[in-house]
Amino acid sequence: MAKPSNGLLLLEKKLSELLTGLNDAESDDAWQQVATTAQVLANGLRDKDDSIDNHSVLGRTSLIQHLKSLFTLALHGSTIPDSAYTSPILEILRVSANLCMDHDDNRAFLLNAGFLQALVSLLDAYTAVFDSSSDSQQPLPLSLSHLKVIRTAVGVLLNASVGYDPVKVKLISIDAGSTLLKLNSYIYPPGAWRFSSSPDVEEWQIRNMLSAWVWRTLMELKEVKDESLQPLSAKDLPFLTISLVAYTPPHTSTSSTPFPTHSEMFCELLQTDLDSLEESCTFIESLSLDVEDIRLSLARGFRNPKDHPAGSSLRFILDFLEKGEYPSLWANAPNDFDLPRKQKAFDMCKAALIKTVVEVAGEEGAERSLWDESEETVGGEFVARMVGWLKGYVSDMDAGKGVFFHRADLAICASLSLGNLTRQEKNATILLSLPHSLAPILSSQHLLSPSTDIKVKHGVLGLLKHIAQAGPPGSDIHDILGKAGLIQRICDSDVWDERTDAMAEVLQVSAIGVVKHMCNSNVDNTISLVLSPTTEASMSLSGLSLILALVKRTDTVTVKSEGTRVLVNVVKSLWSGDILGTPVATMSSPIATGTVETVLLAGKDRKKKESMKAVLTMQCATALASLVGRSGQYPLLVNEGVVALTLLSTQKVGAPLVLRAILAPLPFENPPSSANPPSASTSVTTDGSSPTIATPSTRGRLPLPKTTLDMFIAVLKNVDNLVNFQPEVRINVCSLFNQLGRNASGDELDKVKDTVRPVLERVLENLQDATGKEEMLGKAVKKVLDTWA
Repeated sequence: MAKPSNGLLLLEKKLSELLTGLNDAESDDAWQQVATTAQVLANGLRDKDDSIDNHSVLGRTSLIQHLKSLFTLALHGSTIPDSAYTSPILEILRVSANLCMDHDDNRAFLLNAGFLQALVSLLDAYTAVFDSSSDSQQPLPLSLSHLKVIRTAVGVLLNASVGYDPVKVKLISIDAGSTLLKLNSYIYPPGAWRFSSSPDVEEWQIRNMLSAWVWRTLMELKEVKDESLQPLSAKDLPFLTISLVAYTPPHTSTSSTPFPTHSEMFCELLQTDLDSLEESCTFIESLSLDVEDIRLSLARGFRNPKDHPAGSSLRFILDFLEKGEYPSLWANAPNDFDLPRKQKAFDMCKAALIKTVVEVAGEEGAERSLWDESEETVGGEFVARMVGWLKGYVSDMDAGKGVFFHRADLAICASLSLGNLTRQEKNATILLSLPHSLAPILSSQHLLSPSTDIKVKHGVLGLLKHIAQAGPPGSDIHDILGKAGLIQRICDSDVWDERTDAMAEVLQVSAIGVVKHMCNSNVDNTISLVLSPTTEASMSLSGLSLILALVKRTDTVTVKSEGTRVLVNVVKSLWSGDILGTPVATMSSPIATGTVETVLLAGKDRKKKESMKAVLTMQCATALASLVGRSGQYPLLVNEGVVALTLLSTQKVGAPLVLRAILAPLPFENPPSSANPPSASTSVTTDGSSPTIATPSTRGRLPLPKTTLDMFIAVLKNVDNLVNFQPEVRINVCSLFNQLGRNASGDELDKVKDTVRPVLERVLENLQDATGKEEMLGKAVKKVLDTWA
């Protein structure tokens, strides 16, 4: 082992002797000797020498205990040292900082001696000096000697915590992170140096370095192995948002500076301000992502800032996102300031805080604070502000303002945040009603077009999906969205174009979700989706054609299933109100002539018939049959597909298509086990009632059928299945076979009859004494057999 330096051991002994003497009787000379001796010892420990292991040997002596005793003695019972004793305290702290530098044993000794805890108490006492100040934007007035003591105390905590979890855990437990952050906000408020009337270069160098050390220490505490520990909490948010204020007008508009713009100090302070902003935003983002209490505190503080620890932090965040700008002084910096990099870092800060706002809006329980029904502004201030951001973006684009005015980030933040808050029908209705009236805004070409930024599309489509699904089938919400031309706008946005498949699957699913809900029990919206627009080029495809093409080419089960469910809703809407079995070609509505209303009705009737013809195709029948065939683990999807196929089979044109589709070999598709089951919805039977089908409990997955007819047989038998099909689903299968028997003929129908009849007979035999729903199933089976007879 390397030997220690005898000189440093002598210094340790000298400090021990001085401590003994001071315990007996104090004198200014003795304290001066303490300062001098500790200074030499600290200097000797600044560097490590591989041949002389001073740090280990000195750590095993009583040095650390003596340092703690000298520190306590120098305070003379006060929380903050008298200026006369700042010099010895400074040198004692320097020895401690250098002693634990990259040395875990000495870190543990300092921790066990209670020295680190004493330093946190010292720093906390300095913050109390400032608590009564009325201007938090002015730095805490301290002499250079006190600033050096504070800086070095922070240095001890930094050196002791780097890569050493026991110290980190202890410092977090005694709230050291909050103390450091608060102290830093008092000693170095970002941007405060710009308003200093008589700046001292050395003073700002110390404040500058202290700020850097505080952030480094906080980041070390953040990297503690126990992820449940956080160095900061909700009460610290106001001290994090101080950095945001410095970049929000009017604080950014000053062009004066106490330091020459070509000086090193000027550039260093500009950089420290930006560092503070970056670190603050990093902490705000990570806390909001990881800690529920942070999200709730930000939301609650927005509504009642005086009653919650986060105060007005969320307001400051929103102000920064909306109004924050590059400081005018950046333009005065020399070339090596690297302005483009600074601007990019600033923009990244805004991106981090957008995540925060979206996360806060998405927190369950935050809606009560952010969606305020009691205010004069409908929905509350937060909602109005988000709506304003969306409208402002569209307005700026309409006005043709330059790219710097196109605040896509605000549009993204607003759409995602409103989407998180729009979980109820009343909220969706408020957004679409006066004074917000968002439908035409959300249908704007600036938000949904081939050239729209993909993140903007993502946010807008997500919001629209939440709005659309908030309303029940046939809701006024869907009417409002439809009248705003939303379906055609989505179709024209290229979201379902093959070129976007690789990078926009999430957008494709969201857009599918929007039109799926809009077309549920809404004929007008369904017509808009099914028929090609007459105002466009003749080669333009309808929205339904685009979706079916996507369903055919995609390998993603979610896209296939959800895309086909759009077709299910299309069929159900178009066939609603029509007498089953009435051919499309002969349907007519008694239309009087001579009034605008009757002309409109006639036009709608004609378009409905055209739409029904458009879905009576082999492509649609195959898509529905494939939905049934691949969805054995989801009875709800099977039922939806069966209902739509049954409706197609009510037409003489449709029944043969359905026959061919259910007999055709299914492509081999093995859906992932992690696929999410569909939500429950109301099934539609074609004979009589329309029972509600809840998603049954799943015991496993059906073997992959070779044809859709195999799936029908498995549903009818419902014996030894890995999935349980409720009687209502089996009844609907019977309704399908009944319609096929009425409206189809030929070899394909005979094949179905020959295959299914024995199955139906066995099912009927097993239901002889059935009651309730099972009895209804028996009647449905018998009706099929009678029809086929």
